[in-house]
Amino acid sequence: MENKMQDEVLESREEKKQVLYELITDKNYRPMRFKELAVLLMVPKAEREELKQTLDVLIHEGKILVDTSSRYRAADANRKIGLFHGTSRGFGFVTVEGEKDDFFIPESDTKGALDGDTVRIYAPDERVEGKRREGRVLEIVARGTTQIVGTYQRGKSFGFVIPDNQKFAYDVFIPKDKTAGAVNGHKVLVRLTNYGDERRNPEGEVIQVLGHINDPGVDVLSVVYAYGIPLDYPQEVYEQAERMPEEVSAADWMGGDGVPARLDLRDLPTVTIDGEDAKDLDDAVTLNREGDVWHLGVHIADVSEYVKEGSALDCEAYERGTSVYLVDRVIPMLPHRLSNGICSLNEGCDRLALSCLMDIDAKGNVIGHQIAETVIRVDRRMTYTSVKKIIEDHDGEECAKYEAFVPMFLQMDELAGILREKRRKRGSIDFDFPECKIIVDEKGHPLDIRPYERNRATKLIEDFMLIANETVAQDYYWQELPFLYRTHERPDVEKIQRLGIFINNFGYSIHIGRDEIHPKELQKLLKKVDGTPEEPMIARLCLRSMKQAKYTDFCDGHFGLAANYYCHFTSPIRRYPDLQIHRIIKENLRGGLREERTAHYNSILAEVAKQTSKTERRADEAEREVEKLKKVEYMSDKIGEVFEGVISGVTSWGMYVELPDTVEGMVRLSDLDDDYYIYDEAGYRLVGEHTKKTYKLGQKVRVEVVGTDKALKTIDMLLS
Repeated sequence: MENKMQDEVLESREEKKQVLYELITDKNYRPMRFKELAVLLMVPKAEREELKQTLDVLIHEGKILVDTSSRYRAADANRKIGLFHGTSRGFGFVTVEGEKDDFFIPESDTKGALDGDTVRIYAPDERVEGKRREGRVLEIVARGTTQIVGTYQRGKSFGFVIPDNQKFAYDVFIPKDKTAGAVNGHKVLVRLTNYGDERRNPEGEVIQVLGHINDPGVDVLSVVYAYGIPLDYPQEVYEQAERMPEEVSAADWMGGDGVPARLDLRDLPTVTIDGEDAKDLDDAVTLNREGDVWHLGVHIADVSEYVKEGSALDCEAYERGTSVYLVDRVIPMLPHRLSNGICSLNEGCDRLALSCLMDIDAKGNVIGHQIAETVIRVDRRMTYTSVKKIIEDHDGEECAKYEAFVPMFLQMDELAGILREKRRKRGSIDFDFPECKIIVDEKGHPLDIRPYERNRATKLIEDFMLIANETVAQDYYWQELPFLYRTHERPDVEKIQRLGIFINNFGYSIHIGRDEIHPKELQKLLKKVDGTPEEPMIARLCLRSMKQAKYTDFCDGHFGLAANYYCHFTSPIRRYPDLQIHRIIKENLRGGLREERTAHYNSILAEVAKQTSKTERRADEAEREVEKLKKVEYMSDKIGEVFEGVISGVTSWGMYVELPDTVEGMVRLSDLDDDYYIYDEAGYRLVGEHTKKTYKLGQKVRVEVVGTDKALKTIDMLLS
């Protein structure tokens, strides 16, 4: 009944929006101001705010506009609102929601738009075959950037800052009295005070000097500030964290009548399995077997017990959205007092948890499950290295050290294999990219780049977390309760078709159905290329052909995992969506998810999904940026050295070569052995006009490192 009411409310809102849109686009409609519209529609004063909000939504969607006389009118079909993406060369692109392709904006038509601005563009219907549609910026609807990070340079009567963001195409002028004492070479944070226009550069004031460009750690700090990732917590957050208990007491999980309010699982053999340097341990596992049935327990730290909705801790966690893992530091979502203390499942300590207890048959099917509030105690804090030695290497010393747990680890390995095989059969895609770990010294200087080891120990934890996430998502989907899902949409057919054409050059093919592709086709392709020189390149192209996973308040399946139901339940210390659904689950378990609370969650979850998807992308981009930065710094010490690599990209200006340690550099066309090269538009190869020398993707080559540019984050190479 409650869900039906909520559906009716949402349908009512959509209906009102549709009625408004049809009214304003009707051929007999004359443009009206807000009050005139309200009178025409007989909207009471108490409901006019809702009318205003609905009109604002239509404006944001680009369906209507407000003219200079404050009258609402239909938007021209050729006028669209979108996000401007700048380039270092002045031109840009605009992405418009609902449009498959973005619009090219020539430098002369940007109207001073900067990277990240929301703009209104005019895009005529006509288009040149084989080229992007062009448009021109009519107005800047909203500025997307208020602060930038860059390098300060002093002029005669003023200063200026060269932005680190190459997409920000203009230097920023700094008045003499707004430099905050910055000198040449300082990395600074600048607040923009004037955005300039086609004739004038933006202006700003230095609000923080981060340090000199060559000071240790300033490079990473610059990336952190550039992405707007908060470092320090507000004082009230620290104070609230300090008030948290250091240990769990019986009062935290016993009811007033002496009956446990939580399931007591402290007698179950329980372990955490993480990397050696992990400190925030938010998942633990238990396993035993009865005949053909496995009893798997995935126990997740009950962070929601300490981070209450609407508290200072909660508001800060929501703003951050996720912990950020950079090469030389971690920026946590929650203060260390919680993430490494009462919320961390530390060995030998009683801890509150939210557990997913699953009964799994011999084929990997979950035949029964229970989600419960629990109290647990971790018996052993294991590392991936130790568990690998036990289940993969059968190391005598390690097996003796953890003798009591060896049978459980072997059973875990067996069950994980069953779960993995079940996912494989349904078509789940495993992108096993060669990832790297950059080792740095105390000053942040990179010493080595090593591959991340993925072994059976790391995979078994992944397998257990995946099945728990699926089980919880399916449970709450069928309960028809408000929830937050992890959604991965099907890829666009056009992108998959382009991938199919591309891989034909290598002798591979994929089957595309009438309007879609099954994930099993990509899985089979990745199996075919396994171990070939072109494997990393084709795997990345497959990934780029797919859409980006995101959080949604509706369940639409996960294409990459070939799963109908999926959510993020297992990491509430470092991900806000997990914390959010823990609250919903606990309220439901306690019988408190009644009409009022259901309505509350229905009203906030769409925005939570949007915010957490945004902060996740921000963290991913910052992590990639720092990784590129450190790779360039690492290769600065290798100039003159020769390496063997694989051609990973071909462009009209040269080709990219990837080394075994995942470092990628550029060999420029001008440095190749021919005056002119024919560039294959499919991005497959370069062919010399005179020598007929061919360079193609996946080809092994030897290269010499000849230069690096830390500011541009580029590595220059020559064929050797």
